[in-house]
Amino acid sequence: MLLKHLSLTNFRNFARLDIDVPDGPVLLVGENAQGKTSLLEAIYFLATFTSFHAAHDRQLISFLVDDRTLSVARIVADFQLTYDQPGAAGPHRLEVRLIQEIDPSDSIPHLRKEILLDGVKRKSSEVMGAFNAVLFLPQMLRVVEGSPEERRRYLNLAMGQVIPQYAVQLSEYNRVLTQRNSLLKQINENGSDPQQLTFWDEQLASLGASIIHARILAVQELERLAARMHSELTRGQERLRLSYQPAFDPLPTPPLQYALHLDTPLDRSSLSVEEIRLGFLECLGRLRGQEIARGLTSIGPHRDEMRLLSNGIDLGTYGSRGQARTAVLSLKLAEVSWMKAKTSQWPVLLLDEVLAELDPSRRSDLLSRLLESEQSLLTTTDLDLFSGSFVQQSRLWHIQGGRVFAK
Repeated sequence: MLLKHLSLTNFRNFARLDIDVPDGPVLLVGENAQGKTSLLEAIYFLATFTSFHAAHDRQLISFLVDDRTLSVARIVADFQLTYDQPGAAGPHRLEVRLIQEIDPSDSIPHLRKEILLDGVKRKSSEVMGAFNAVLFLPQMLRVVEGSPEERRRYLNLAMGQVIPQYAVQLSEYNRVLTQRNSLLKQINENGSDPQQLTFWDEQLASLGASIIHARILAVQELERLAARMHSELTRGQERLRLSYQPAFDPLPTPPLQYALHLDTPLDRSSLSVEEIRLGFLECLGRLRGQEIARGLTSIGPHRDEMRLLSNGIDLGTYGSRGQARTAVLSLKLAEVSWMKAKTSQWPVLLLDEVLAELDPSRRSDLLSRLLESEQSLLTTTDLDLFSGSFVQQSRLWHIQGGRVFAK
């Protein structure tokens, strides 16, 4: 998959940008706050329709837009698949419009998002996967050091791009979860009939089982690739493991044994979706009284966890910042290979200040690995961090004040 042309209008500090994007590595060079990261953010938005950087989509619209009642930001990309797929051959155009309108009578901004694939408006969950990208930002160390929500979000954004129907199922699961939580509170407050939960339990178990099953397989596949990448970056000194810990664990605890938090890999890949569904449904029934009292659903994919461990040590608790950075880089490089295996297309690789805080040996190993990608965009404030040979094989874009000067 190759991004051929990118157009931005009123996105962050880009008033207007139209630029052809070359194959291979592209180095985005410039001082801080000039627009380098915003350019990567725009490309990643086309793959996931969400920002890893902004709290709300309205923050992506340039504050320099003159019209205060109507503000529109646009991202338009022309891309092509490098390997033909049935019904998907030829060039494609993906467009995202962020439209913010302010009613003068109440001054409350209303934002809507329009997504068009080849000129046809679609839902984001339907278009996810049309264009694939992998993004590394320094802030993504939160995947290791942050809350479980950060790691769930990482999994959802990666899996939604390559697993058919995953984004749709996740959206539907969240809708059912909201309905079930509302009913739990109503039963608690009004003493309604608990049997009303039966329908929502079945819906939640069915959707949740598909999500859990997909995560089991995805984490296992990513771990296999990430462990190899991590071993290369650490010269064989560290072994990375991804520990998926579902809130509802479909693996039964053997009788007379306690569930201990040990660094012991568990293989859940042999479980079927139906086995997970039946176990999840039974667990919801068993916990019904507790959940009515609390007014919320206490188990399910919305409470899953994934921990990253190196040589058996939990990096989120005991790892150094350098170890966390290397682990996330390994995970991101694994994500590239994983997406390629799933879709037959190389995703566009987006790396923000990737060489910072890496020692020379890990820097050299990483640059060698990056040359294997079909297309990558890397930001830097210091071109000297890159080897002369890598710079020679790259195209240079100098970015200043929201403008790109390509060489």
